[in-house]
Amino acid sequence: MSNHTYRIIELAGSSEISHADAIENAIGRAAATVRNLRWFEVTQMRGEIEDGEIRHYQVTMKVGFTLEGESADS
Repeated sequence: MSNHTYRIIELAGSSEISHADAIENAIGRAAATVRNLRWFEVTQMRGEIEDGEIRHYQVTMKVGFTLEGESADS
């Protein structure tokens, strides 16, 4: 079994559609600036209610990525 070292960052994503879309929005944005993303863990889910209807979904998550120089196969 290979050894991996990860750096962990915390992200918050939002969406007007769903919690799943909020996750995808956050990961997509992070992928534009952070290399070697490998996993995520949702730590909080919440939403905003307006006039009795859900208006926004939000998730907070931990995202792990491998450090530079460490390949995904090592």
